[in-house]
Amino acid sequence: MSSVALEVKNLESWYGESHILHGVNFSVNDGEVVTLLGRNGAGRSTILKTILGLTSKRAGSVKVYGQETIAMPTYKIARLGVGYCPEERGIFASLSAEENLLLLPEISSGGMGLEEIYEMFPNLYERRNSPGTRLSGGEQQMLAMARILRTGAKLLLLDEITEGLAPVIVEKLGEVVGNLRKKGFTIVLVEQNFRFAAPLADRHYVVEHGRVVEMVAQNELAEKANLLNEYLGV
Repeated sequence: MSSVALEVKNLESWYGESHILHGVNFSVNDGEVVTLLGRNGAGRSTILKTILGLTSKRAGSVKVYGQETIAMPTYKIARLGVGYCPEERGIFASLSAEENLLLLPEISSGGMGLEEIYEMFPNLYERRNSPGTRLSGGEQQMLAMARILRTGAKLLLLDEITEGLAPVIVEKLGEVVGNLRKKGFTIVLVEQNFRFAAPLADRHYVVEHGRVVEMVAQNELAEKANLLNEYLGV
């Protein structure tokens, strides 16, 4: 298996006639956490959707563990070990929390069992019989993340997981991301909350106008703080 979990080269993407991505380039090594930073509308969430083939058209190269996926349908990309947590969470309101957890199929071996998931997310154990509509925003976000851990996915694409959540929940999600990294997961975070993302990631890619315009390593955060402030207003 390739030591590069995800390699994106010259990636272009369209929604209908709208050309959104204009030659995106970045890579993620196996076991790394990286972020895609940028202002709203920069194209960060579209990058995740394009990696999965969820836009109307795409071009360029997307390699998952060394395998080219640009012409693959979404379900085959997922079977390579890719898990996606969308910004809208996608919780089924009529199902209980545990039924939501059990809904997704296993795509490869090594998925977490319910006991391990409930240990990581104690709130979900307490609310396991509650319908999706009765869960708080934070509990829904935990459920959306926990659900993909059951599938056996090792490359996790997480879209704005802290948006609109209370600080105590954001802190818990930071602990979860750190624990997942220790377990060997590879994670791409689209994140608006730089203070949340900064200590978690090995590298930060700054996205602007559908392109990656800057890469900042963890050890460069202090010296490039002014540059990041220009791009992000952080």
